[in-house]
Amino acid sequence: MKIAFFSSKMYDREFFDRYNTKHEIIYFEAPLNEQTVNLAWDCNAVCAFVNDKLSADVIAALKSNGIQLIALRSAGFNNTDIAAARANGIPVVRVPAYSPHAVAEHALALILTLNRKTHKAYNRVREGNFSLERMMGFDLYGKTVGVIGTGKIGQLFCTIMLGIGCKVLAFDVIANKEMQAAGVDYLPLIDIFQQADIVSLHCPLTEQTRHIIDATSIAMMKQGIMLINTSRGGLVDTPAAIEGLKSGRIGYLGLDVYEQEEKLFFNDLSENIIDDDDIMRLLSFPNVLITSHQGFFTQEALAEIAKTTLANIDEFEAGTKLTNSVA
Repeated sequence: MKIAFFSSKMYDREFFDRYNTKHEIIYFEAPLNEQTVNLAWDCNAVCAFVNDKLSADVIAALKSNGIQLIALRSAGFNNTDIAAARANGIPVVRVPAYSPHAVAEHALALILTLNRKTHKAYNRVREGNFSLERMMGFDLYGKTVGVIGTGKIGQLFCTIMLGIGCKVLAFDVIANKEMQAAGVDYLPLIDIFQQADIVSLHCPLTEQTRHIIDATSIAMMKQGIMLINTSRGGLVDTPAAIEGLKSGRIGYLGLDVYEQEEKLFFNDLSENIIDDDDIMRLLSFPNVLITSHQGFFTQEALAEIAKTTLANIDEFEAGTKLTNSVA
């Protein structure tokens, strides 16, 4: 098949070229949106990533251009109008699990870095400053960690935190019996907000979970709460988080995702004026750590993304059941 591959980076090309044996892939650095959709003309499929915009208008244009398949190289599909895809008869496939270990481990990295201030220590020592002033952290052992969402990533994160010696509370629609047997207590969301020292988000972005962290939920949390989000930016109401930081209710904030990240993440903007007051305000706080959606970014994950995406396309071309279909 001829595939229009959007939002491509050097590392995407490296891994897809390594595992592709039969398809013609045309790489575009541009994201997929209403302005770029016609780049897919004369192709059979599009391959899209987390910040590409597959709205109803984009999907209708893809249909007009002869696109037969939308292959998402991500687990989440909140950027895709699934109803529009069904209405236009275009199947949507995804990569449901590439390396849940990578994201769970990155959540831990954010926690440890914020707590023990290793990023600040690195910069200090390089400048000859060996002072320990304002570098004090706390023992993770014995702390209460609230985990929102216990899919594959959330389960692994729970296991990691239990291994450190934390008390782990979790919220999900259905309690996971294996996690309960391992020592995870499932509680209502309000109870977790009230009891946790650290809250980590591992749920998908849906209409029900959008802004699950807002002014109301932040007000329920302990003073100085550590909040971690490695899932989707829209789970956190950014202005509410900023107010929480200003008041001291949020003592530490670690973000690998951001509500308006499609304008920023995966790009080098070091020579640009960043026209986003919210993220610039967040970056002004000494107790905020932001990484640019790199939680997934390991060799193992990129290999699995490429292999699964190509296998999804192979299944469609062969006319067999689409294992990872979402529409």
